[in-house]
Amino acid sequence: MSTKDFVEKDYYKVLGVPKDATDAEIKKAYRKLARENHPDANKGDAKAEERFKEISEANDVLGDPKRRKEYDEARALFGNGGFRSGPGAGGTFNFDLGDLFGGTQAGGGGAAGAGGFGGGLGDVFGGLFNRGTGPGPRTQPRRGQDIESEVTLSFTEAVDGATVPLRMSSQQPCKACSGTGDKNGTPRVCPTCVGTGQVSRGGSGSFSLTDPCVDCKGRGLIAENPCEVCHGSGRAKSSRTMQVRIPAGVSDGQRIRLRGKGAPGERGGPAGDLYVVVHVGEHPVFGRKGDNLTVTVPVTFTEAALGGEVKVPTLGGPPVTLKLPAGTPNGRTMRARGKGAVRKDGTRGDLLVTVEVAVPKDLGDEAREALEAYRKATEDVDPRAELFQAAKGA
Repeated sequence: MSTKDFVEKDYYKVLGVPKDATDAEIKKAYRKLARENHPDANKGDAKAEERFKEISEANDVLGDPKRRKEYDEARALFGNGGFRSGPGAGGTFNFDLGDLFGGTQAGGGGAAGAGGFGGGLGDVFGGLFNRGTGPGPRTQPRRGQDIESEVTLSFTEAVDGATVPLRMSSQQPCKACSGTGDKNGTPRVCPTCVGTGQVSRGGSGSFSLTDPCVDCKGRGLIAENPCEVCHGSGRAKSSRTMQVRIPAGVSDGQRIRLRGKGAPGERGGPAGDLYVVVHVGEHPVFGRKGDNLTVTVPVTFTEAALGGEVKVPTLGGPPVTLKLPAGTPNGRTMRARGKGAVRKDGTRGDLLVTVEVAVPKDLGDEAREALEAYRKATEDVDPRAELFQAAKGA
């Protein structure tokens, strides 16, 4: 991503949220749009694929509080297409943003490239006031693109962690020309920019503007015999399958960042990052609340009334035995410590066990007689007496 894109693109509009949207609102909007426009759900739809990239790019910026702050500050600074000269400078220099930022910077690549916004402005200001890092030509490395992917895990895999295969497509160095762009593998240094990929234009005295070189398109190299596969760009679309380790304890909708697992960079630049959105399936027995697992266990009336010991299943382990106090009410929740999901520090949450008194549908003659005797023995007990007294007093 270029600095120009970072300043000019309205990421709030892309996600359809207001500028004062909360982090939760941004996350919700992103997940909805990502599902609708994901390439897997829109096979062969180029517009949906491009829309998905825009949505991911917007979320990379607005979903990170630090980068969102930088983005908002940059938009405030350049929002009207003008560069503020600062206090005491006597006004505003009105530059067109297209002129100021030119095309894509050689140092950017992928959605997360916007994270280095401070460095991007430093490059621009260095060009404006001729404050480069040193004399002579410089070949700018390019950071690889970020890649967005999704994975669906079973409930157990999410709790315990899993290694899953992910098939991803990205722009990588062209294999046919080894990334040189020349089918003979011998590109020449661009004479216009002398291999820097940038040219200075306009201005007077110490003031000048820096643009990507139009002759080499910012690469610093020119292919005399353009590669037939990548047409001289040095980059080609490639698919690969990667084994990715999803850590234990992930939750549904969580977005995991794997540094350096995205597309490789150019000219010594670092690789981009891989972002994996995790979807978790449901379990027929267990539920989840944060780091704790939940389970509902049926008990008999006599177990609830007289107390006793009940066995409770655990996820992937042996059952545990819980002591049920006499007079346990329906819906009471007890805790089996250390039988929940894995936390970030390696410890486990708890298993929350909710008691549900089971009412038998069919009774034998002996059981019915026993219950009739119990009812007769407790005729004087009215469990609803306090309810009616409270209703009258309200």
